[in-house]
Amino acid sequence: MASSAIETDGQEILDLEKNRQAEKAQWVLNAPEPPSLWRELMDSARETVLPHGKRFPYLKDKDGLFKTVISVLQAMFPIFSWCRHYNATKLRNDLLAGLTLASLCIPQSIGYATLAKLDPQYGLYTSVIPPLIYAVMGTSRDIAIGPVAVVSLLMSSMVPKLEDPEANPIAYRNLVLTTTFFAGIFQAAFGLFRWLGFLVDFLSHAAIVGFVSGAAIVIGLQQMKGLLEIAHFTNKTDVISVMQAIWRSVHHYWNPHNFILGCSFLSFIILTRFVGKRNRKLFWLPATAPLISVVLSTLLVYLTRADKHGVMIIKHIKKGLNPGSIHELQFNNPHIGEVAKTGLIVAVIAITEATAVGRSFASIKGYRINGNQEMVAFGFMNILGSFTSCYVATGSFSRSAVNFSAGCETAMSNIVMAITVIISLELFTRLLYFTPIAVLSAIILSALPGLVDPHEAYYIWKVDKLDFLVCIGAFFGVLFASVEIGLLAAVIISFVKIIIISIRPGTEELGRLPGTDIFCDVNQYPMAVKNSKALIIRVKSGLLCFANANFVKEKIMKWATEEEENDSKGKRTVQVVILDMSNLMNIDMSGIASLLELQNNLASGGMELAITNPKWQVIHKLRLANFATKMGGRVFLTVGEAVDACLGAKMAAV
Repeated sequence: MASSAIETDGQEILDLEKNRQAEKAQWVLNAPEPPSLWRELMDSARETVLPHGKRFPYLKDKDGLFKTVISVLQAMFPIFSWCRHYNATKLRNDLLAGLTLASLCIPQSIGYATLAKLDPQYGLYTSVIPPLIYAVMGTSRDIAIGPVAVVSLLMSSMVPKLEDPEANPIAYRNLVLTTTFFAGIFQAAFGLFRWLGFLVDFLSHAAIVGFVSGAAIVIGLQQMKGLLEIAHFTNKTDVISVMQAIWRSVHHYWNPHNFILGCSFLSFIILTRFVGKRNRKLFWLPATAPLISVVLSTLLVYLTRADKHGVMIIKHIKKGLNPGSIHELQFNNPHIGEVAKTGLIVAVIAITEATAVGRSFASIKGYRINGNQEMVAFGFMNILGSFTSCYVATGSFSRSAVNFSAGCETAMSNIVMAITVIISLELFTRLLYFTPIAVLSAIILSALPGLVDPHEAYYIWKVDKLDFLVCIGAFFGVLFASVEIGLLAAVIISFVKIIIISIRPGTEELGRLPGTDIFCDVNQYPMAVKNSKALIIRVKSGLLCFANANFVKEKIMKWATEEEENDSKGKRTVQVVILDMSNLMNIDMSGIASLLELQNNLASGGMELAITNPKWQVIHKLRLANFATKMGGRVFLTVGEAVDACLGAKMAAV
């Protein structure tokens, strides 16, 4: 009687356990439908506009409506958030940072405009409107907005293929403004529709390191035109063409006065940077050194009339605020497709560089920037910038570092900088008439060492050899071919890397860690214990699709066949193959077909197939394909439950 009662209790416990497992399996099988693509797009746009992705509440009172409006405004325009806590102390710090920033921004902006083959005032225009818009819409406190060297190089290397800046400077300028408009459109789209962000992600960190390093060397060599007063310089950007142009010019005619003047002030700027690093209290010295160089060199040329002895000067800079340019955008241009392509490339490079700059300083200060809002802010500032004679603006690392060192508190420093540039445009442009071009070249050269990062390249090599291949592909592509070839090389190598990983994903056999219900890779954790009756496999891929489904199926069948051969030798008796799908985010029809074929092949060998922890999209498609029914409902929440259920059923059947 007692033994019968114990057997009855044991059977009841087993039945309860089976019911519990069946209930958990139904949790997986009866999941609601995942959101459609349209709903994901709408949710993405809503999360960009509304804070924390909240929906518009059904409001019944005016207070609720007011709070909702304020919440939406704060999400779209972060200035409404931080200005509520603004005080005199922050204003003082931002004022100091903004003035320090302007002292570096003004000479750099003029230099970068000449690098982009535009008139000098366009660099100053780009340091007015975009910083003001970013201060209203951006989320970074430290980033400094304006023209940068790499974007200027992109403009000067890609747009002249469509229009000669020397033969027709007005048409060239109009194409640059149109490119800026397209760049802004793409950047705003990246932010509003987050799924478009993959275009930015294809330029990995390694690709950017290689691209920027190669571009910095090319930019540096191109400054020899200003230092040596080379009248006829190559329009190509590869290092061989640039070196040939320099070599020819040196052998024919070059002005030593330009060279001596430029090298002298370059040495001065580098010296002040060294002093500033040794004494942090003198942070303002390297920041103001470019402006001091411009003032001193302009006075020197004016007093000695060095321009009469061959020293090249800027001459005329147009006075006044940004003129409207919406009527100058060329949407009917026959090269509009190439202009849009250039805008896309520039947009990706600009937003990648700016995001890296913003995140680096945000991590130091311990706050978070909103990536989507940043893209939207950059998009709108470049769209509106193209309407006001600005070319593509983004975050500058060198100026952001100065802004950070100067103690900025908020984006107000960008507003102070923009106001200072406005005053300069109105009052001081005539004073820059005698500014030597060699000094502008020296200012650009002084900013380049920070762009070449051999330590980061070595770190990439040490950690990931394939990423290093992307890095040197971009580097040598820019250096020896062109900017486009460098970017294309980086993207192609990244694609190849992704394809290799996708079509040949890793698979791992799992075992249970002693004393736990955790199943891990037996190669990574040698102490993990294999189950003698279950072959547990996990696919190391986020997608089971046409590219890798057959490879995964063959790999699993090979393992199962090897286990079957071991069975015949009496080493192991596998009864079930459990496929852990916890890594798998999605599946297509080829993937489903391969699972059905795997199920049939295993069944013919006397083995069963079970799957565990399928993700939302995966189980939804498997359910639509009636796969769960075809495999006998062996779908489980965890690997442990699958082992207990499948092997328990086998033992009960015996």
